[in-house]
Formats: sequence, C-alpha cells, structure tokens
Amino acid sequence: MSAPKTAAERARELARELARELDYHNYRYYVLDQPVISDAEYDRLLRELQQLEERYPELAGPDSPTRRVGAPPRREFGEVRHSVPMLSLDNAFDEEELAAFDRRVRERLGVGTVTYLAEPKLDGASVSLRYEEGTLVSAGTRGDGTTGEAITENVRTIRTVPLRLHGEGWPAVVEVRGEVVIRSADFERLNAERLDRGESVFANPRNAAAGSLRQLDSKVTAGRPLTFFPWGLGECSGAVADSQWALLERLRAWGFLVSAELRRVEGAEGCLAYYRELGGRRAALPYEIDGVVYKVDDFAARERLGYTSRAPRWAVAHKFPAHEETTRVLGIEASVGRTGVITPVANLEPVQVGGVTVSRATLHNQDEVERKDVREGDTVIVRRAGDVIPEVVGVVREKRPAGTKPWVMPDACPVCGSEVLRLENEAAHRCIGGLFCAAQRTGAILHFASRHALDIDGLGEKLVTQLVERELVQTVADLFSLTREQLIGLDRMGEKSADNLLASLGRSRDTTLPRFLYALGISQVGEVTAAQLAAHYGELAPLMEADEESLQAVPDVGPVVAQSICHFFRQPHNREVIERLVEAGVHWPPVEVTRAETPLKGNTYVITGTLESMSRDEARQALQALGAKVSGSVSKKTTAVVVGADPGSKYDKARELGIEILDEAALLRLVGKD
Repeated sequence: MSAPKTAAERARELARELARELDYHNYRYYVLDQPVISDAEYDRLLRELQQLEERYPELAGPDSPTRRVGAPPRREFGEVRHSVPMLSLDNAFDEEELAAFDRRVRERLGVGTVTYLAEPKLDGASVSLRYEEGTLVSAGTRGDGTTGEAITENVRTIRTVPLRLHGEGWPAVVEVRGEVVIRSADFERLNAERLDRGESVFANPRNAAAGSLRQLDSKVTAGRPLTFFPWGLGECSGAVADSQWALLERLRAWGFLVSAELRRVEGAEGCLAYYRELGGRRAALPYEIDGVVYKVDDFAARERLGYTSRAPRWAVAHKFPAHEETTRVLGIEASVGRTGVITPVANLEPVQVGGVTVSRATLHNQDEVERKDVREGDTVIVRRAGDVIPEVVGVVREKRPAGTKPWVMPDACPVCGSEVLRLENEAAHRCIGGLFCAAQRTGAILHFASRHALDIDGLGEKLVTQLVERELVQTVADLFSLTREQLIGLDRMGEKSADNLLASLGRSRDTTLPRFLYALGISQVGEVTAAQLAAHYGELAPLMEADEESLQAVPDVGPVVAQSICHFFRQPHNREVIERLVEAGVHWPPVEVTRAETPLKGNTYVITGTLESMSRDEARQALQALGAKVSGSVSKKTTAVVVGADPGSKYDKARELGIEILDEAALLRLVGKD
C-alpha cells in the first residue's frame, strides 16, 4: 500500500492539471477565437493557480500560465516579435483587493497618496502598431506577449489607425499599443447585415473584433466596423511624455482616437468613485467594457515600481461582475409572446451573471438553436449585457452528455394548440391563433381597439390588463358582453367611465370591412392591404375561403402575405371568434368590388440593392399592384431581377441563371412612374 500523498505533492498535481486546463483555454481564446468557458471561470482557474504558486513558489516554473499572456501565433500568419513584451494586468475583483494594490504602490514609493489614470477596460483585441519615421510599418497581435501574429494589412484598413502620424514630436521608432473594438451600435448593425445575407451572427463584439483582425483576406477586415483606442507604448526610441495623461494627449495629437472616459483620480477612494460612476453608465457606453484599469500616472514612479514576470506593478484591472458565466440547460421551451412570435427559451441551472441570478436565457429562434446546436442537458456559456435579456452564447461541446437530441420547434402552439407557421421572409415562428391564444390576449385586444381598427375609446392597456387578469375577457368577442356592474368593479372605473366605455363599444359595432380586417391582427396585413382585400372581395365570406393562389391576384398581396392570410382563416378558433363578433352585432356596409388591371399577372420579380427613387417596399407594392409576384429568392421561374446600388448575391445568381436584369430606370418604366 503506497504512502498517502503529502500536501505539496497534491498541490503539484493540482497545479499541473490547472496549467494544462489554462493552456487549453488560452489556445481556444487567443488562437481559435472559440472560448468554451466564460471569462469569469477562466479568471477563477488562473487565480487558483496563482494562489497555489504563492504557497509553493517552486511550482511557478517558466512555462506556467501565470507567466504567459496568450498563446503561440497561428502558422498562417507571419510573426511579429515584441522587443518590449506585451504584458497582461493583474486583477482586482473587489474593494479589498484594490485597496491592497494601492497600499503596495504607496509603500514601494514611500508616499501618502498616488495619482492614477483611470480608463475603461475595453473588451476587444490588443494590438501593437510600429511606426518608423512616422509611418506605420507593421502591426501585430499580442500573441504570447513576446511573439504575435503579423496583421499589418488588416490593421491598415482600420480608419482610426493613422497610416502616418500627424503633427510632430514623434520618435524615429515608436510602437503604439491599444485595443481594437467594435462599437455596440456597429455590432448590432453587422449582425443584422449577416442575418440578411443568411450568415451566422457573432456571439459578442470581442469575438467579432478578434476574428476580423485575423482574416487571411484583408478585404474582409475592411468590411468590418473596427475602432482602435490606444492605451500605451511599446518600443520607443525617444522620450515622449512624463505621464500617462500627457502620453494620451500626445497620441491624440498624433491622430489617434483617445477614449473620452479618461480621468485622473487620487488614491483608492478616487479609483472607487470612478469605478462606481462608470459602472452606472456601463450599459449606455458606445462600446463594451468589462472593468476599469488604474495606472500610476507618473512615469518616473512606474520605473521605481517595475514589473513582475507577467504584469506591471503600477497597474491593475478592476473587473466588473462577469457578463458571462457557465451553467447547464435543464430544458428548452417554446415561449409565446404577445404578438404570437414563439421564442425558444433555455431553462437553466440558476447562475449569477453580472450580479443578477439568471435561470432563463433566450435562444432567439429556431435558426439560432440549430446554428449553436443547443440541446437539453448541454453546458452552455450565458451572456448578459446591461439590461438586455440573457442569451446563450455557445455550447461547451466537450461536456455534452450522451444521447442528447436536437431541439425542434413544435408544430402546434404550446398555449392554445393552433398552428405554428414560419413565413418565407421571417426568421420567427408564429402562433396563428391570434384571436384565441391566451398568450396573445392582451396584445390582440389592444390592437382590436386601436384607433385605426375598431377605435374603442377608453380601452387602454391598464384596463385591458385588468379585464384579462380577472378573466372577464378571453377573446375580443367578450368585449361586447361586458356589463356595467363588471366594469364598475374594476380599479379606477367609476359609473361615468363605465358608461362611456359601453357607449364606445356600442359605436364600434358599426365599422367598415377594411377596419374589421385590420382589427383581426393578421400577420402581414396592415391598413393598406386590408383595404385592398376588402375592395377585391367585397365581403368577408369569400375572403375567408380564398386559397393562396387566388389571394395573390389582390394588389399588394404576394406569396408571403397570401400564406399568412390563408393560414389565419384556416384556424377553427379564429373563425369561431369572428362568428361571435358578427353575432354580437359587429357589422359594416357592402363594399363595391373593384378589379385592378393586372398586366404583370404571372410574372415574378426579385428586388436587390438600394433604390434611389423609392424604397424596396414601395417597389414591391408597385409591382404587386400590377399583378406581379415579388419573391425573396431567385430561381428559374423568376421573370427579372430589379437591381439597385450595392446588390447582393441575388444579382450574381440571376446572372448565372441568365435571368433578365432591370435597373431602376427600367423598373420605373415598367410600373408607369418614369
């Protein structure tokens, strides 16, 4: 029987295991841009290893992850050597750790108070830009701190990076270091454009920035909205400034975009005041940050403080509560919103994310579930930014249990059992039982009563909420059976208010067919389409029986709108509510049937690019008014493709298939607007 292991032996084994795990996650994060754990979990692993090495200094070998910053560069890129290493920063996770940092700085300097330069800790990708005689000659990633990847051509595409330094006073050689980020608004726009093109979206701005910098084709990088913010210098052949504040002012003069959030603060209390103030504005900032960095402002003091093997002693990163954490998916459910959109929602093992307990996270839609391949039982990374609903960023595939199955959107609404439909031009699935579904009840009533629908004065959201919560109204038809006694029993509803509402309900019974059709809340049917349907069919009954093909003879009705109308009237519960509305006395005068000329009937058009004289939606309506179909995809059945500025892949496919191409002038002649 072997002797039990000593504490030192157990510590050595744990340190070895932690080192292996951290090296793996370094590689995933810095090389592949595919992290499988949250930043908070990585920080915990690193701190655990640091604490072990503090207790057992002999464990801190030269290859320890605590001595490294990143990982070796990818072989596809050339290498950039950092003569002045790009070190990482030590972290402070609470006020005590910040106070301890400040105390160490003061004791080493022998002073009572220290002036710090406080700045946001940007959540992006660190790069180093080398200028010789004022001209940008090379750029590299942080890499492992000593050797990075050469990304010069990609960095040249970033408009906030001067290709030549402005002004004067720059040394013959100077390396400007900073962070490349994608601003929040640019990130949302980038992902929206990718969705429009059918491409996968980026998980977060940091991944998008890092991936954009490390493209083998710099044209791809040029198309990404990257922004560079400088935070310091590397190699420098001459003196530039005597403080961090003066340095950043000099960099501003040289043509760099410097953060507007820089502050000089005094001591630990000044640091904490800045941390709280910036944290309170975190969600409103134009870019994502994960903390605050404090740097001793005076460069002479920095020289006295020096460095450890991995970080300067004169700076520290004060982290905000993590925006990402790792947890497990207990189940996935289809959640029905008030407009009928069905969203896959992950029920999670509760976890603290950004100081808030999270037990549910959105998966957006079926496409995103499939793209991320999220399954029940998976270990996932959950992200929460500001007040945004938490979302699942990705799956830790290595921890997936055996036997898991892909999640599929149900065919029937989990609330009312009506059909679930996904229209051709939408990513969302919808419950079609809008007049009956309990999940849509409040929204359906408010729409039914709105000014352009049945215009029921006095039926606001607070009152509708009470009517629904007390189960006095289950469908819009129940509105017409409300009594004076029921209304008076509601909060803030006196006799006069009740009488006024009943009178308004009585007046609303006398309506028009276009208003009634609009009031039904059929997806894709607005006021204009409702009027076109009424003019084409004249009455409700033939419209309810129309099939998708005949519906497309109506101006402004294409395949998608026809599909939505047809499926809505196919639901038995919707028809039942409509019948009850008619029985309750809702009526309208006859509509004179008109049949517009349809010279383009049987033709199918596709629109791509930006038009100058009209929007794409207006162009679609003009073509449909002449009987044409307007499709979202190009096929052999397409008659012609209308091409505006900056067309997408539809233009290329049309050329491949030999389909006629129409410019904007030809379109205007076609629809009689030239």
